[in-house]
Amino acid sequence: MGQMLFPKGFLWGTATAAYQIEGAYNEDGRGPSIWDTFSHTPGRVHDGDTGDTACDHYHRFREDIKQMKKLGLTTYRFSFSWSRIFPNGEGEVNQKGLSFYHQLVDALLEAGIEPNATLYHWDLPQALEDQGGWLNRRTADCFAAYAAFLFREFKGKIKLWSTLNEPNGTVVGYVSPSFAPGKNDGALHMQVIHHLLLAHGKAVQEFRKAEMGDAKIGIVIDMWMRVCENNTPEEQQFAANENDAFYFGYLDGVYKGIYPQSLYDRFSFTVLPGDMDIISTPFDFQGLNCYGRYVVFTDQNGNIGSRFDRYPRAMYDAVAKVRSYKPDIPIYITENGTACPDVLTEDGHVHDNDRIAYLYDYLAEVYRAIQDGADIRGYYCWSLMDNFEWGAGYSMRFGLQYVDYPTQRRIFKDNACWYQRVIARGGLDAADRPGEAGQGTRYAATLI
Repeated sequence: MGQMLFPKGFLWGTATAAYQIEGAYNEDGRGPSIWDTFSHTPGRVHDGDTGDTACDHYHRFREDIKQMKKLGLTTYRFSFSWSRIFPNGEGEVNQKGLSFYHQLVDALLEAGIEPNATLYHWDLPQALEDQGGWLNRRTADCFAAYAAFLFREFKGKIKLWSTLNEPNGTVVGYVSPSFAPGKNDGALHMQVIHHLLLAHGKAVQEFRKAEMGDAKIGIVIDMWMRVCENNTPEEQQFAANENDAFYFGYLDGVYKGIYPQSLYDRFSFTVLPGDMDIISTPFDFQGLNCYGRYVVFTDQNGNIGSRFDRYPRAMYDAVAKVRSYKPDIPIYITENGTACPDVLTEDGHVHDNDRIAYLYDYLAEVYRAIQDGADIRGYYCWSLMDNFEWGAGYSMRFGLQYVDYPTQRRIFKDNACWYQRVIARGGLDAADRPGEAGQGTRYAATLI
């Protein structure tokens, strides 16, 4: 395709999440979150890993922002740790925790990097979980109060806000033992979703009350859509149920104020009068996380399952699905990336051509969607650096920077140098794709 130049003003960024990078889990008045409790429970996380130190971003954020600046990033997506600001999820404010985020945002602005803030990335304060967590309707009200506080605090500083990141990541913690809080009860699925979306709608209403000027607010939903391998009726039904439960149910809720009938048929949950009006309160943009898709298959015993498929067109299809609800909605690709078996060589490099090829292919689909009329305004590579990957602990590496955890040294991988060139150019060049025209290309040159 030659050169694929993105629109003027397109935002180029990376994304992180508080629990995955900050560390300092018990410093300066921070309260515990469900991920602290979960990771400290033996057998829950790979190799017993925790986010206690993670990437020590709490102490090293200024160094990290210098690295962002070196990369040429124009935006950075982070999340607030709710329990660092409100140790109990409500009540008294922890001023030291709040000060950390003011320093972070001020340093980003000073560096010319647009902050994109997520209010909630799965780390519910443990004190609220002790009261029922997202099964307790009151948690949505606590979230709205927390959101309203941050809107007042950062009015004029932060222009891009997201209410929730990937509600699926919270739901999994109630229907599976693999994520916090590890409830492992599939019947809880829709009640958790409903309270999460209620929290989203209430927060958007608080945002409007706060009169935030030219700031915008949205929600981040992930799309790993299911498609059928053999297209049998059984596979089609399985895929439809999974898509409704994990993707389309959210979109129907926030855009149409309804849930798919299949969710009422499969789950028992309570919706009060007026709830769906709150949930469908209009918002400003759609955050979209896309890493691939799942293929639904039937094994030799007739059992139906699904497997992950690294399929670049999944990005284009996810954008198209969002636009089927609202064709002109501004979209930000808030996460996209891949884990690779990164190896630090003796000469101090990480040669990750496979990741570069992945990013190229998915960005090419973003470009194609823009060419076909999608209002996509930014792209955030996951992630700025290797970090704590939830149940996988530190066994998976997604970063632009390799993190040597014992020393906390950050080392730019080849993909960081590649991404820097993409940002400087404002788009892609087909000659830079490893495995095709750019076979064997290395990007370990000194950063610009």
